Amino acid sequence: MLRTVPVILIAAFMTGCASFVSSATSKMADNITLAILNQDDPATVRDGAPSYLLMIDGLIEGDPDNTNLLLAGAKLYGSYSSTFVDDEARAQRLASKSLSYARRALCLEAREVCETTSSKLDKFEDSLVGAGKGELAALYGFAVAWAGWIQINSADWNAVADLAKVTALFERCLDIDERYDGGGAHVYLGVIKSLRPAALGGEPEIARAHFERAIEISAGHNLMVSVLMAKHYARNVFDQELHDSLLTSVIAANADYPGYVLSNSLAKREADQLLAESGEFF
Repeated sequence: MLRTVPVILIAAFMTGCASFVSSATSKMADNITLAILNQDDPATVRDGAPSYLLMIDGLIEGDPDNTNLLLAGAKLYGSYSSTFVDDEARAQRLASKSLSYARRALCLEAREVCETTSSKLDKFEDSLVGAGKGELAALYGFAVAWAGWIQINSADWNAVADLAKVTALFERCLDIDERYDGGGAHVYLGVIKSLRPAALGGEPEIARAHFERAIEISAGHNLMVSVLMAKHYARNVFDQELHDSLLTSVIAANADYPGYVLSNSLAKREADQLLAESGEFF
């Protein structure tokens, strides 16, 4: 499906098909995104996703103010660049495209927040107070794209300086609905709070609480949370017993759960690698 659907859709556009309306294109993007998330062969996604990147660019070109399409494009470009692209320059270009789409969605749905992204932190935080459930998808999508962009541009201190604003965004998302995207904001905050050890200003125990809450919200079905907890929290505090236990549980778990199949397949692969390195790290 992943290989054939983009080809069919692109062919429809090339032959002048203009019957798609906003709701239909949004549904189309949602369905194909779901198909990608439920794919158990990462190599198929790696090879097939570029066709969908081009397709969603075309959909957005024809419906530039469709927030759902913009957020779908941001999600796919961000995920693809961080997961499957090794070339740094190319990854940066794709992450920038992700951030651009997410910013456009944010400006459509939460203009005050959009207008303060370049302001000082306190002004940006003030703008978040008025954002509610109706803006949650745009806030979260932009936060994810921004976090991914910072990760790929981590050598740029100006980019890293924006991490405080990204943290504020995820915290606002938690205030609105902590269960959104399976507790995704908890996962990102868990990673962010683990970036530095406690001695250097990090907050590893707050990170642990975020990871544990994300595991609870997903009922343990999102195996990547445990991998990230092992990689970022357990290694940060040098807890080998927890590290190995988390990874062993991921390797033994069933990856086939709707919405998490691709992520879980990647989690199992990374768990194997991290566990093999455990003796050397600790």
